[in-house]
Amino acid sequence: MGSPTGFQEIERKDRGYLPVAERKQNYREFAIPLTDEAVAQQGARCIDCGVPYCHFGCPVDNIIPDWNDLVYRDDWREAIAVLHATNNFPEFTGRVCPAPCEEACTLNLHNAPVTIKTIELSIIEKAWQNHWIEPKIPGRRTGKRVAVIGSGPAGLAAAQQLARAGHAVKVFEKNAKIGGLLRYGIPDFKLDKSAIDRRLAQMQAEGVEFRVNSHVGVNLPVDRLVADHDALILATGCEKPRDLVVPGRELNGVHFAMRFLTQQNRREGRESLAGAEPILAEGKHVVVIGGGDTGADCVGTANRQGAASVTQLELLARPPEQPDKLLTWPNWPNRMRTSTSHEEGCERLWSVSTTSFSGNGRVQALQGVAVDWQPVDGHSEMTEIPGSEFELKADLVLLAMGFVSPVHAGLIQHLQVETDDQGNVAAETSDYATNVPGVFAAGDMRRGQSLVVWAIKEGRQCARAVDEFLMGHSDLPR
Repeated sequence: MGSPTGFQEIERKDRGYLPVAERKQNYREFAIPLTDEAVAQQGARCIDCGVPYCHFGCPVDNIIPDWNDLVYRDDWREAIAVLHATNNFPEFTGRVCPAPCEEACTLNLHNAPVTIKTIELSIIEKAWQNHWIEPKIPGRRTGKRVAVIGSGPAGLAAAQQLARAGHAVKVFEKNAKIGGLLRYGIPDFKLDKSAIDRRLAQMQAEGVEFRVNSHVGVNLPVDRLVADHDALILATGCEKPRDLVVPGRELNGVHFAMRFLTQQNRREGRESLAGAEPILAEGKHVVVIGGGDTGADCVGTANRQGAASVTQLELLARPPEQPDKLLTWPNWPNRMRTSTSHEEGCERLWSVSTTSFSGNGRVQALQGVAVDWQPVDGHSEMTEIPGSEFELKADLVLLAMGFVSPVHAGLIQHLQVETDDQGNVAAETSDYATNVPGVFAAGDMRRGQSLVVWAIKEGRQCARAVDEFLMGHSDLPR
């Protein structure tokens, strides 16, 4: 604990942002980093709790008080060593994680948590700038071969850990570039793809092979991978979107959000759209249905494309600005969250349900109704409010209501792995093994739609389980 009174003497300070008018002109990242001195001061605010609740909040078990103190003491090189001990990719979590660690911080009891996420990103960026991040080449090769199917954060974390254990690892990705939804689902203004590319270069130097345009179960037979490898890891994510079955759903201009976001990321990455109909918001009245992170990403992208207006609808009630900390802390609370994308221009409506779309072949309007939520027998039930019907102009509707399960066609069906009640691949966190010998599952494919930080955690744990399966023991961290 570097400064016992730091939290009393130093106010919380976080990264700033470029002005809205400036950042909407392009898709570049727009956060303004703190100086090293300012980051060190923020590290000094950590009170090194006897029970560090930030650990409770962090799915990947980051050793947060230690690297806070190291930054305060200007020992950045040791700080990145401590950070990498639990997190393969802090450059991803430092950008896109919602920071449950900060919600669990003891100082959050009076709404001034340590700026953990900003400190984390500052550590990893300084490490890259100073060329401290080098490939970790294993001292021996085991002769075992592992196929990782899917190149999102879970697959990449598992692949890196297993390569460092000496196994021959190949990562198979259906798209033209590696990264999964890190590359294709998250806009560049939140995660510049150069952050992915530099990490991939490290992994290639460590021995990981990447195979793109390889859609296992579609253009690459599953049986071939099973025959050629000693173990398979399924990490293709949870990609089946939740649909909205209402009249007019079939109209042109009503799309799943991920199609919209993926297209824009392909444009930024100078990839072909392969003949797909362009989905663009320029000059249109855009309605985003769904109030989560994917919906917010659609808002920011639509504004950058020049939308005439952007409206975001949420079925649930508007959450409180501040939760009752005595009831919620250190757990993740339900509270009002406004992203940088919302600040760039968006009308937000809560407690509304879409009842239909209308238009002449192409959507022109959305019909909806206000709803009321009331507690009934321990849960909430929704009822429509009579006389509250409304209509919105809608030239483009983006469905951002989450994902229900992995896609079963192809890979899952061919392997005949069992699924749980939600349609996710069935595997326990004790060993990540499916019902098919030698086949494992991790990340959103196993746990359902979740966070990048959870995917990294599961990828690391799955790697250890696979290493134990192949070798009878493992020195990889869990």
